Order: sequence, then C-alpha cells, then structure tokens
Amino acid sequence: MPKRKLDPLPSAAFHILLALAGEDRHGYGIMRQVEEQSGGRMRLGPGTLYSSVQTLLEEKLIEEVDPPRDDDSPNAERRRYYRLTSTGRKLARTEADRLAALLRVARASKIFRGDYV
Repeated sequence: MPKRKLDPLPSAAFHILLALAGEDRHGYGIMRQVEEQSGGRMRLGPGTLYSSVQTLLEEKLIEEVDPPRDDDSPNAERRRYYRLTSTGRKLARTEADRLAALLRVARASKIFRGDYV
C-alpha cells in the first residue's frame, strides 16, 4: 500500500484545515487566520501555503468553491476560495485527538513546569 502524502499530517496542512473549519477562505485569508489562531507562532509563506493547498486539494481534504457574492474587493475575481470537506474535517479531528493524546503523555511525564498547560 503506497504511503499517503499527508501521513503524518504536516503542521502547515493541519493549520490550514483548522483555518477552514469555521468558514470558506481565500489564500490570503487562510494565511491571516493561521497566524491569528497560532498567536503569531505559525506564519505561512505563499510557497508553503499554495503547495499545501494543492496537496490538500489532491487528497480531497479541501475543495475550491465559488467566491461569496458579497466579496466586492478589487481582487475578488482572481481570488480562489476553499472549503473543508467532510473527509478533511474528519482528518483534522483525528489529528487533534492524536495531539491531545501526545499532550497527555507529556503532562504525565512531568515535562511541563508550573501552570504552563
């Protein structure tokens, strides 16, 4: 059985899936959301963003959708909007569960000091 491109799920891909969990977004909107949801710790450059988006599209974890009718920005006709698919949502949930389990192990190992987590 061939190895899947997204196994394990790269951090950038996981952040993109999370950015699309709440609403459809265009590329720049995804970049801003990732930076915001990570508290500025994760900043996707255009190369990383669009290569990750391409892989997520190929794996059918996200899909391209029509732009919203209320997008009246000057670049609206050039923007591509993306939406999380049900398969993408399921994978994001699985990855979040995996990371939560890993965090439980880290806590049990007493790797954290004080009230960090």
